[in-house]
Amino acid sequence: MYPLNTPIEKLTRVGKATARYLKALGIFTVFDLIYNFPFRYEDFSHLAKIKDLKLGQIVTVRGKIILIKNRRSYRRRMYITEALIGDETGDIKVVWFNQPFLTKNLKSGDGIFISGRVDADNLLSPQFVSPSYEKINGAKSLNTAKIVPIYSLSGNLTLKQLRFLENLALGSIKLVKEWLPKNILQKNKLLSLTSALEEIHFPKNFKSLEKARYRLKFDELFLIALQSQIIRRYLAKNQAPGIEFKEKDIKNFVSSLSFQLTNDQKKAAWQILLDMQKETPMNRLLEGDVGSGKTIVVALAVLNTVLNGYQAVFMAPTEILAKQHFQTFKKLLTPRNVKIALLSGSEKSLGDSFDVPGNKLMKVIKNGRADLVIGTHALIQEKVEFNNLGLAIIDEQHRFGVEQRKKLKDKSEKLTPHFLSLTATPIPRSLALIFYGDLDLSIIREMPAGRKKIITKLVSEANRSKAYHFIRAEIKSGRQVFVICPLIDPSDKLGVKSVTDEFKKLSKQIFPDLKIGLLHGKLKAEEKDGVMREFKENKIQILVSTSVIEVGIDIPNATIMMIEGADRFGLAQLHQSRGRVGRGEHQSYCFLFTDNDSEKTAERLSALLKSNDGFRLAEYDLKFRGPGEVYGLRQSGLPDFKIASLGDIDLINLTKYEAGNFLDRYDINDFPELKVKLDEIKIIDHPE
Repeated sequence: MYPLNTPIEKLTRVGKATARYLKALGIFTVFDLIYNFPFRYEDFSHLAKIKDLKLGQIVTVRGKIILIKNRRSYRRRMYITEALIGDETGDIKVVWFNQPFLTKNLKSGDGIFISGRVDADNLLSPQFVSPSYEKINGAKSLNTAKIVPIYSLSGNLTLKQLRFLENLALGSIKLVKEWLPKNILQKNKLLSLTSALEEIHFPKNFKSLEKARYRLKFDELFLIALQSQIIRRYLAKNQAPGIEFKEKDIKNFVSSLSFQLTNDQKKAAWQILLDMQKETPMNRLLEGDVGSGKTIVVALAVLNTVLNGYQAVFMAPTEILAKQHFQTFKKLLTPRNVKIALLSGSEKSLGDSFDVPGNKLMKVIKNGRADLVIGTHALIQEKVEFNNLGLAIIDEQHRFGVEQRKKLKDKSEKLTPHFLSLTATPIPRSLALIFYGDLDLSIIREMPAGRKKIITKLVSEANRSKAYHFIRAEIKSGRQVFVICPLIDPSDKLGVKSVTDEFKKLSKQIFPDLKIGLLHGKLKAEEKDGVMREFKENKIQILVSTSVIEVGIDIPNATIMMIEGADRFGLAQLHQSRGRVGRGEHQSYCFLFTDNDSEKTAERLSALLKSNDGFRLAEYDLKFRGPGEVYGLRQSGLPDFKIASLGDIDLINLTKYEAGNFLDRYDINDFPELKVKLDEIKIIDHPE
């Protein structure tokens, strides 16, 4: 039995290479191995006699090796291992390719399990081709004769190796402490945690597997629900500044704008302004589709805060996005005498004064002479102090860690500031209400008038050259182009396009005379900012990128979005990428390319051609693809589930009820194991 925090390097049969492959899967300790769940299973539990085998059947045979040998196939340039396996009813041929080492491990007379699909050779005699096998030696069967787990792999790691290590880790299962309160376990007839973890890896049958999955899903969803309710109750006890609605000033500001607010913008702004009048902290999520005009709604909230004598802070995930917001808010609010500062790693500005010394800017913020401070994570340094912070805003809030968000909230010593989160990820209302249970929700669906519709086309491979000609013509007219690929490197087994391959092809073969940039998640933050800055300044004509492109980055001159491997993205994600263009006066286009010619893919992508409503597309994709494929942590900020899914609506509602009921009846401090678990997962922040 290994302690749960034992590094994987200390385990039997784990050398340097295996440790490296395991770490690539996020497995660093015995505990990580235990919580590395299979993504599917093979049912090899059906044992059959050789005489009863039928073609196409997935089955396990128990027998003895009658003979086994290697032969070299020079025509196919490979080793072929052939064996004859017999039981009391007959014998069957078994074939493996390029595994000559098998003859060292398997000998005539050995007892063996063979699991796989019954195939046929040229003579229509049944045989097994490349089946799973396991010697019968008294040890627990892990790879055959049962329901067998299939795990994600990396490098040269094999399923046999990983199953062995998972089984080894399960020897420490008794050290995993039960943390769900007993009354919840009993009331909901849940398996114990140790039983669930054993069954999820090596289930006795599919009924026990389903019970294990249910228990582990319950765990993930209950913790989220509990944290949401803790923070909601905690905030309800805190005191926030009551920020009066300055109706006359706000109406004057709105009437001075060069455009009319949409009904959704007015409604969202009104909800926020009403919330901020209360002396309990607002905790609201403003969710708006790409280009729906969230910024002006935020500007109204900021102006109203400043008119009441309070400061506001706005935190953005990247320097280039912070700088963009700084310029936007300067145009909107400086005429209203709002003093705006910018604070990031390399930029320190106050109004029109750039390169302001850091210590001077800190004093200005501390003395309250900066009304709105915009910046990156630099805002949460200890030396940044506010005089009277009334409103904290985070753009794309899922991009920040829990501790970062908490530090920003804690910047006000006197009162708890009102808190506003922003996201451009279209999440259907039902799901947003469930997963942002601690937040009130405002949604902007209506698009501002006058924005040109982006012409979207599904381009066949036969028309690729025409698309390139069109792109060249647009660039000649001074426009710019995004090219999005699903992967960074060309090592993906599915054979989809990678940014590195696409960058080389476009640079050397298609547009060798143009300046092309490369952007992906493995670049350092300063490298990414540098590439985006050059693109924004039109020093780069074509930007080849993964979906890492910053939400909200405004390149009005970009008019073409070209997406390779479009079938690999969710519709909501494709819609967000499409929203990177169409932000200026010129007509914009989105070209979708895919090698997948299935009817299902064509039907799904055609929805993007017909609709510009991100929320409708998200709802469509949820039905079409299933929730597990649509939302991931990086794109949406929703929790990164190991086993639960956004489709588990009944279980989500049950865990919400159970969490509320638990907090009504008990003090969480009386449940130390549960409290430790809450601190471990860090899905959303909760008070100490």
